[in-house]
Amino acid sequence: MRDYLVRATAADAQIRAFAVTSAGLVEEARKRHDLSPVVTAALGRLMTGACMMGSMLKGEKDILTLQINGDGPIGAMTVTADAKGNVKGYAQAPQAMMPPNAQGKLDVGGVIGNGYLTVIKDMGLKDPYSSQVALQTGEIGDDLTYYFAASEQVPSCVALGVLMERNNTVKQAGGFIIQLMPFAQEDVIRRLEEKIASLRSVTQMLEEGNTPEQILTLLLGDMGVEFTEKMPVQFVCSCTKERVEKVLISLGKEELQNMIEEGREVELHCHFCNTNYVFTVEELKRLPI
Repeated sequence: MRDYLVRATAADAQIRAFAVTSAGLVEEARKRHDLSPVVTAALGRLMTGACMMGSMLKGEKDILTLQINGDGPIGAMTVTADAKGNVKGYAQAPQAMMPPNAQGKLDVGGVIGNGYLTVIKDMGLKDPYSSQVALQTGEIGDDLTYYFAASEQVPSCVALGVLMERNNTVKQAGGFIIQLMPFAQEDVIRRLEEKIASLRSVTQMLEEGNTPEQILTLLLGDMGVEFTEKMPVQFVCSCTKERVEKVLISLGKEELQNMIEEGREVELHCHFCNTNYVFTVEELKRLPI
């Protein structure tokens, strides 16, 4: 499996960790939405982070939504993920552009700008859990790190990366999340901080041929890393024509009748996978209203 996620613990469960390789699903998003390189990097990072955060959900039907709203050219991005490794997402301005940053790299922080990150967890309760934090840098990894500290009180390190080919396809994508448990000892914290400070970028490690397991081993190998789960991750949208029919039916008899009388096809668009669903007048007449 090309894209997959691993979970692990280390230091006698004082640390929990996640790592993922996600180039395939990011490339799928790029193709579906015809993304510019910098938007591919931005949306790819958010989807990669969502994959790992989705795997933290307890219930099979739980859904995680990450929304970024900034004042930069990209406008907003929305991504959803579940506990099974399925993720989808879209950007408000898929063709947004931005000059390279001072390091000559894709300026993800610049294309996002200042704004907010909203995390929504729908766990089947009456009201979904929702938390909003201000964007710290727009680089997404930093913003998710801040979210975990501010909203969940979990000291974390989130690293995300997307590397593009010269032809603007996705060459590498992936990331990791390292989290300290409440009972983590000072020595463990110090050793982990030293490791993270000396680590190369995610895309550099992937370019060197490192797998998610090897990335976590580089970080946690001398602290007794133990891998507990491995699962595929993929770009998946749950929309179907049958589901879209239900949306039309929910509009009510009067609204549908008006559409039929206008005598024109109705086209509905799924933002997440960029699919259009067309209903002819005859199909509208057959809907149970």
